[in-house]
Amino acid sequence: MAVRRDSAVGEQRPTGANKTAKATKVSDPAAAEKPAQKTTNPAKKAASVRKASPARKTAAKKTASARKPTSARKPVATTAPAPATESHTALVRRARRINRELAEVYPYAHPELDFENSFQLIVATVLSAQTTDLRVNQTTPTLFAKYPTPEDLAGADPEVVEEILRPCGFFRAKTKSVIGLSKALVENHGGEVPGRLEDLVKLPGVGRKTAFVVLGNAFGRPGITVDTHFQRLVRRWKWTEATDPDKIETAVGALFPKSEWTMLSHHVIFHGRRICHARKPACGACPIAPLCPAFGEGETDPEKAAKLLKYEKGGFPGQRLNPPQSYLDAGGIPARPLGAAG
Repeated sequence: MAVRRDSAVGEQRPTGANKTAKATKVSDPAAAEKPAQKTTNPAKKAASVRKASPARKTAAKKTASARKPTSARKPVATTAPAPATESHTALVRRARRINRELAEVYPYAHPELDFENSFQLIVATVLSAQTTDLRVNQTTPTLFAKYPTPEDLAGADPEVVEEILRPCGFFRAKTKSVIGLSKALVENHGGEVPGRLEDLVKLPGVGRKTAFVVLGNAFGRPGITVDTHFQRLVRRWKWTEATDPDKIETAVGALFPKSEWTMLSHHVIFHGRRICHARKPACGACPIAPLCPAFGEGETDPEKAAKLLKYEKGGFPGQRLNPPQSYLDAGGIPARPLGAAG
C-alpha cells in the first residue's frame, strides 16, 4: 500500500481505497494494542461443539434426503449391469449346462408330430410349416388313412388332398408339395425316403430343417433342427447373433458334440413351446433363469409366470403328466429360488 510521510508531524498516512480503515486503526492506539478476548462461556462452547458434531450433520443430511420428493431422488437400477464379453470357452460351458438342465426338465423330449414311419414323418414335417403340430396331428390321420404310401399320395386327386389339408393353412401350396414329394420318392428313390441330407433337400417342400428332423428321428443321424423356437431361444441365450438358419446351425453345432444335436433340438424346441414364449416368456418359472442373459424380458414374478406355462401334448414337462416336485411345489411355483445354481 502506498503511504505519504507528513514532514511536519512525522507520521505515515494511508492513501487510496484503504485510507479510512487505516486511519481508524491508527486513531485508536489502545484498541490496536488490546489483545483479543477468548470466549469462555460454557453454554456457548457446548453449542459450538454440538453444531460441529459429525453425527448431527449426518442425521441432518438423512432427514433432508427423506424430505425430498420421490421424483427428485436418484432412480434405483432394476436390471443387472451388462455382463462382460464372454469367452468362447465360457460360452461352451454355459450352453452345455443349459442343455443338461433342459434334459432334466424334458427327459422325454421328442418330435411332437405323430408318425409311424419315415414317409409319414417327412409329410407331417412339411405340413407343419406355419401351423402347430397339434393341428397337423389332427389332420394327418385322415390323410394317411386314404393315402398310406408314397405311391398312393403320388396319384392322388389334388382337390381331394386340398380339402383334407385345409385346416393346416396354405393348403394349396402344401398339397402341391406333398404330392410332388411323393412322386419324387417313387420316381427317384423306389418309394423310400432317402437317408442322406443331399438327397432329402432336393425333394419338393423339403429344406434343411425338415431334412434334419427326418435324419435325426427316422434314421438316428444327428442334426440340428433350426425352427422358429430354436432361432428365438439361441439368440436369447447369446449362443449366436446370427439370424440366417444355416449360420445358426453352424454356430450352435460348434458348441456341442455331434452326438447331442438331435436331442438338443428337442430340448430347445420343447422349452420354447412351454416356457420361453415369443411374446411373453415365463421368466419367473424358468428352470434355467440363472443361466439366461435375457432373464427379465418376460414375467419375473413366480406366481404370474407359472400361469403362462403351456401344457401341450404329453403334459409338462416332456411326457410327464405332472410337473416334477423338485422343480415346482404344490402350488405350481418354482421350488428352487430364482438365481440359485441348480
